[in-house]
Amino acid sequence: MAQCDVKDEAKAITLKTYAYDLLRHGIVESVALPEISLTSDADSNASYETQLTRGDFTYYHYGCDGFHDNGWGCAYRTLQSMASWILHKRQWHSQLNIPSLLEIQQTLVRIEDKPPRFVGSRDWIGALEVFYTVDTLYDVPCKILHVTKNDDLSKHVAELLKYFRDYGGLVMMGGDMDAASKGIAGIHSNGKESYLLVVDPHYSGGPVSIEDLISKGYIRWQNTKEFVDSSFYNLCLPYLK
Repeated sequence: MAQCDVKDEAKAITLKTYAYDLLRHGIVESVALPEISLTSDADSNASYETQLTRGDFTYYHYGCDGFHDNGWGCAYRTLQSMASWILHKRQWHSQLNIPSLLEIQQTLVRIEDKPPRFVGSRDWIGALEVFYTVDTLYDVPCKILHVTKNDDLSKHVAELLKYFRDYGGLVMMGGDMDAASKGIAGIHSNGKESYLLVVDPHYSGGPVSIEDLISKGYIRWQNTKEFVDSSFYNLCLPYLK
């Protein structure tokens, strides 16, 4: 889209300054693929498919802008990472800015999704609010993939593989019993064992490098069986090619 197509709401987002450079380049490429255990000759002949987020995004995390949001801001931070992917995908990163947590709240109040008291609160947001925000600011539609409680996340592997094949976006994932919102930047599967590439925003402090985040487990492959089966999950999939 041309600059003239940019929404006024997005143009109104202010320029931010950070105490250190946020990590961006080569995040998904830096993580080694997980080793999938082979239990039979049939498994050894199974085909593997790996699909990753295509294009740069910036790793936003707790307190990265000096605002203390530990314990409640994880979905906001994942939304910021998703917004950075959208801006780079559309080549708007030199023209537009990433919304702050307060600007995200103001956006949700402006579209009447939230009451006025929401601005300045520590209220959590989820996949729907992420959808509303990126749609309002950037005119990017999203699909909400709902995984019910006690459902097997692996049942949705085919749909996630297709999404990453077709769009290669950065996905936001949130739940109820598992309330730790996270980004999903890829999937690796052989049909029987599947892993999601988690981008965890719960890091505090200034990360030294992407390798530092990987060694501490903030960027990691996680088996679909390791997600909390007593929790429902909503995944927000941005539809932008």
